[in-house]
Amino acid sequence: MSTIQELTGTPVRPRSPGSFHFQDIVYQKHDWVARVTINRPAVYNAYRTQTLVEMRDAFRDAAFDDGVAVLVLTGAGEKAFCTGGDVAEYAREYTRRPRDYWKYMSLFIECHDALRNIGKPTVARLNGIVAGGGNEFNMACDLAVAAEDVTIRQVGTRVGSVAAGGATQWLSLLIGDRRAREMLLLSEPITARQAEEWGLVNRVVPRGELDRAVDELCQKLVDKFPECLRYTKQQVNFWKDLAWHLTAGHARDWLSLHFACREPWEGMTAFVDKRPADYRGLRELARDGGAPEYLWGPPERTCPACGVRGLPADMAYCGRCGQRL
Repeated sequence: MSTIQELTGTPVRPRSPGSFHFQDIVYQKHDWVARVTINRPAVYNAYRTQTLVEMRDAFRDAAFDDGVAVLVLTGAGEKAFCTGGDVAEYAREYTRRPRDYWKYMSLFIECHDALRNIGKPTVARLNGIVAGGGNEFNMACDLAVAAEDVTIRQVGTRVGSVAAGGATQWLSLLIGDRRAREMLLLSEPITARQAEEWGLVNRVVPRGELDRAVDELCQKLVDKFPECLRYTKQQVNFWKDLAWHLTAGHARDWLSLHFACREPWEGMTAFVDKRPADYRGLRELARDGGAPEYLWGPPERTCPACGVRGLPADMAYCGRCGQRL
């Protein structure tokens, strides 16, 4: 008879966190609690592709470890919990090869599925800025405790993306339709106290009491029956799962195609360059009959000298032979 480990390649016995040799996260297990810390403080704990792979593997390990009763997700340092995807990676990789964003999004979905289906309670320890995909990981957890100086925001419409990795699916479930639309459309931060009032976090405490509050919550969860916790979690996951599975695949394909357009290029390069994005310029171009979907216009011109077709409409010279168009 084959064991689960032989069939899946996933260890059933406890595994030392150090044996994973993670680069982007710190993984710890102690006193029935597993802790996953996004360890990229230099970029406000934004996650890159490598980070998602490591988080997914840690979540899977914690799911199979009977010595883990609760998982805590947090960020390194005091400035940020997580600020979402690494926009520099987006600008460098996915505006150049949009098809690769589909692969990236597949890893993102695997990571979220591993966290949501871990079979144990999960707690978001919000120690700093919670932005974009960071709030999606916050919402993927069962409970959240925030330091009182934390702010939470969605940023998709500011940087040329759509928060369809959990926010468009789950925010309205947690805080209501009108409040969700306000956060998603305006991309403005809310305070921790406001998030508590709206139901986006469970508890808000002074920064110096954050660890004690998280630890107390974890130990209360340890002293509950594990199978009852697991099935309770599975039942209350229903609406999140329904919204997620009906839309995540569609989001993966649409966002991949969208990366070939001008909006993400403008939004993400502006973010990396630390300059204001030209929102009005794109609107004016559309109003005046232009094609803001393209960086240099639709591929409709033909070079009269060399015959190359599909040149961008706004280009003054042929990119192949240099002839003036």
